[in-house]
Amino acid sequence: MDLNRPADGTDRAPAAAAPLAAGLDHAALENDGPKAFGDKLGTPAPDERVLWKGRPNTALLARTAFHARKAGLYMGALVVIALMLGKPDAAIVAAVLGTALTAILHVLAWASARSTLYILTDERLIMRIGIAIETRVNIPLKQITAAHLAPIGSRGYGEIAFELAGERLLGTVLLWPHVRPWHYAMPQPMLRAVPDAAALAQTIAEARMRFGAIARNLSEIKESQPAGGHQGTQSGAIPGRLTPMLHRSEQGLEGAPA
Repeated sequence: MDLNRPADGTDRAPAAAAPLAAGLDHAALENDGPKAFGDKLGTPAPDERVLWKGRPNTALLARTAFHARKAGLYMGALVVIALMLGKPDAAIVAAVLGTALTAILHVLAWASARSTLYILTDERLIMRIGIAIETRVNIPLKQITAAHLAPIGSRGYGEIAFELAGERLLGTVLLWPHVRPWHYAMPQPMLRAVPDAAALAQTIAEARMRFGAIARNLSEIKESQPAGGHQGTQSGAIPGRLTPMLHRSEQGLEGAPA
């Protein structure tokens, strides 16, 4: 999927001639999810247009980030194996532990979704995240060189990961679970399990065009571990990718605990 081109394949008007969507009420941001209390890292400036706000879907977050389904299937397999070996006591223990583990993972996913608020403005992407310690991450749109969309299911949900210009300023531990897996050298912030992901990706691309065209996005994120345990963000191995508009020496990312 090319974020610079509409889904119907027609040419899009230049960025200057394509106004962004009407903004959201700034005051509503302080009544939805974690608050920023005026902190500049987590609060849009009065002259910023808020284009979108959202948070992860709890059930999908439990499945994709906390792997609750995989854990349940694994423990279920242990129950079946124990029964096949004629060990009902072991099967009961595995069933109880599996139920408890799955419940804990869903509770963690609920707490993570409840303590998350993503805010997209015409200048930056703000991530208010953190279960125990709230962290506010500020990602200027001009630092985004590529956006990768991974659809989840058939209801329009998906995940969007971002390749960023500049030196590494954000850590995996700071961002988790809002980070693309297996990219440790240059962590990629990720919007997890958000609704209408394709439309949101297009909105991000249109907002980013104020600073230059965003690189073409991938149609699917592969979660398998790449060779060497991580992947560089600026390699030219993907055919058809547009040349990033920014130099890697540019700075601007910020992230700090509340």
